[in-house]
Amino acid sequence: MSHWNIAAAQYGGLHQSVNDHVTHHLRFIAEAARQGCDLLVFPELSLTGSGAPTLPPPPDDAQLEPLLNAAHFYQITVIAGLPLVQDGQRKKGLVLFSPACHRILRYPQGRGASLVPGDKHLSIIDAHPDSPNLDPRATLVTSCQSVGDNRWRQSISNLQRFAHKYAIAVLMANACGGSALWDEKGQLIVRADKGELLVTGTLGGEGWQGDIIPLG
Repeated sequence: MSHWNIAAAQYGGLHQSVNDHVTHHLRFIAEAARQGCDLLVFPELSLTGSGAPTLPPPPDDAQLEPLLNAAHFYQITVIAGLPLVQDGQRKKGLVLFSPACHRILRYPQGRGASLVPGDKHLSIIDAHPDSPNLDPRATLVTSCQSVGDNRWRQSISNLQRFAHKYAIAVLMANACGGSALWDEKGQLIVRADKGELLVTGTLGGEGWQGDIIPLG
């Protein structure tokens, strides 16, 4: 693939219902599609909000169907955050909406997820950063977060080192601001301040280029 357009949604929606979150996600998806993006990544627990002391019930497929329909309509892959139930307990998870798949795919949230352009699957990076299970074909690792200043500084330092160590680009979507993209050398391509916006990146013949698109 000669070009790959990606985006991180800096989304801090404070809605009270999953349906409102879905509606807000659709605005980001439409804007990412207007920017020609192939992939859009939302922050941690974006579909339910991350401020509650306990995890809420997971949304069902019927509630999430508009996002799958949007992925098909715009031909864009979308990763969002939500709770899921595993071994009888609620845990943080990721949900994948792919134009190449007619099912909603859910995964436990690890340290991140690696992606191959055009692939409908995620490879979840496990909790062992010294030996991550990276797909050798992967071009990008995504990180879905919702962290404030102190944890954000530690996160960006860790992600930059990860990009350099494993020679892979890293895209971070953070609900609280500072979403960013690093190239495969660990060099910062673009980083946002606060506010609702898209952090975009384009991989072409001259490497990664980045931009910030306010959500109108």
